[in-house]
Amino acid sequence: MNPSLERAAPIAFGLLGLLLWQGAVSLLHVPSYVLPGPIAIVAAFWADRLSLLISLLSTIGITAAALLAAASLGMILALAMAASRLARAAIQPWAVVLQVTPVVAIAPLIIIWVDQQFAALVVCATIVAFFPVLSNTAAGLAATPPELADLFRLNGASRSQTLFLLRLPAALPYFLAGLRIAGTLALVGAVVAEFVASSGGFASGLAGRILEAGYRLEIPRMFAALTLLAIAGILIYAALGWFERALLRRYGAAF
Repeated sequence: MNPSLERAAPIAFGLLGLLLWQGAVSLLHVPSYVLPGPIAIVAAFWADRLSLLISLLSTIGITAAALLAAASLGMILALAMAASRLARAAIQPWAVVLQVTPVVAIAPLIIIWVDQQFAALVVCATIVAFFPVLSNTAAGLAATPPELADLFRLNGASRSQTLFLLRLPAALPYFLAGLRIAGTLALVGAVVAEFVASSGGFASGLAGRILEAGYRLEIPRMFAALTLLAIAGILIYAALGWFERALLRRYGAAF
């Protein structure tokens, strides 16, 4: 298949979907407070673009801080689990508990316990995002080729040398794959935390704008905020994918 045609296919499919959506809304005379068309959504965004873009920057800031925290925490815990079976036995169950606990259930407690609002939202988003980094990195550290581990052992390498010079570089593709998943999860966690904070009177980010638009039945404005979130998620995923490919191309010979 032609690569250019393959890249253009999702854009063409999306444009076709938007045309059908706008046509159906217009032909069926669907009220905008039930389902706005793409034209109404664009108009609502343009009318309130400054407020929506500032809110988007707030959400992106929380997402970026949470992704950095999740990457650091996931890597550190994965290294601890790889270095010690006791650490693995101690850490893994609690990591799973955090992953399966709905963040919306514990977000109110975190917002109460953490005095600073931005830090509280980052903590909530980090809880959602760190597990893919931890699990993927731990899997990569455990998947080191045994023949290379034997070679290091035969040459008298210590456990720490084997960990940092062999197992950690070999786990880089796994870490980057987990980071790519964590990027979108950090955005989801940030929005969920903002919903909880906004419900308590601390309007923040795009989630605050979505709730505000819902209370006022400004459905086109709500869809505009949701569209911005979707675009942000796509760009984060694409940027992390580009970073992953660039890093692996540069250091691929080591793996």
